[in-house]
Amino acid sequence: MQIAGSGTPISTVLFDLDGTLIDTAPDFVRCLNLVRQRYQLEPLPAEGIRPHVSDGARAMVRLGFGLEPEHPDYVERHTAFLDTYADHICQDTVLFPGFESLLVALEMAGIPWGIVTNKPARFAVPLLDALGLATRCSTLVCPDHVSQRKPHPEGLFLACREVGADPLRGVYVGDHIRDIEAGRNAGMTTVAVRYGYIVNPAEVDLWQADHTVETVEQLINLLQ
Repeated sequence: MQIAGSGTPISTVLFDLDGTLIDTAPDFVRCLNLVRQRYQLEPLPAEGIRPHVSDGARAMVRLGFGLEPEHPDYVERHTAFLDTYADHICQDTVLFPGFESLLVALEMAGIPWGIVTNKPARFAVPLLDALGLATRCSTLVCPDHVSQRKPHPEGLFLACREVGADPLRGVYVGDHIRDIEAGRNAGMTTVAVRYGYIVNPAEVDLWQADHTVETVEQLINLLQ
């Protein structure tokens, strides 16, 4: 397999997790509203939460309670949200439609695929287990495994070492500007996706990814 039109064989394909490989928004929506209910607050609409899922727990606490880390109630709300999410880690989370076909194609071609995410291992590991992806994923790099998070390239370099791949022939796929910056910093071919939790699709063009796709089907065509 190779990037369409490049003529260069792909050494590995690495994915961001939330908003790129899997749709975790339904569980984030449920968990945030469960915590809001605990504090006698009305539920927030799913469409208002979904665009912020890729920004992590801090964004959820800011959205759900209007709190920043320096607020005296922040730690309590942040902990409550994370504990609730851990208890409901994979009720409705699924692969984005079409991704199973892509993963099978990579596996049949003998190209290792993996995940480099800012999601802590506490959540990423059981999530992949629940989705049946743990034994298929060649590498999982979380913040626990590196000293610097994306957009620093440390995680991508570690993932490439673990699968024995040349980063310069690797591909990194993500739905956030930090993903594209991390991939660029690692010298990898970058692919930005618009189908995840993008608030303003036009902003993706400003990230200067090597390729941009609207759907998983376009991503499959690009890699095959």
